[in-house]
Amino acid sequence: MKKLHDHVDELFKDIADSEQKTAIKQEVLENLEEKVWDLMEQGKEEEDAINKAIVDFGDIGDLKNELGVKQPKRKNNIKLNLGYSIWASLLIIALFVFINVYYSPHVIWFVYPTFAVLWWPLTMYFKWKGSK
Repeated sequence: MKKLHDHVDELFKDIADSEQKTAIKQEVLENLEEKVWDLMEQGKEEEDAINKAIVDFGDIGDLKNELGVKQPKRKNNIKLNLGYSIWASLLIIALFVFINVYYSPHVIWFVYPTFAVLWWPLTMYFKWKGSK
């Protein structure tokens, strides 16, 4: 059952040590061990029972909130992504124009890959508009 201990330790690693953390950690471990014993009584191998108990337990996000651990906030980089996609698309299109003019000036073909490249900033624009 060392795997269970390691898993519980990993779940609670970013929580500051306290009596409440120790009590909850012990309770979680007991529940997992009980689940493993129940699964083993039903005929599962120990390793399979441990893996199933861990998967069934899931995440401890609610417990972390109860213990007062602040979850990191995700930055909203959609506007930055839009700007990056516009500039990068313009550079790619400029490369296509240069190659077209330099190697085959009598045939204008750069327009076709331009349509494909413009999908990138277009999708970023709609993502930006949808997030408001």
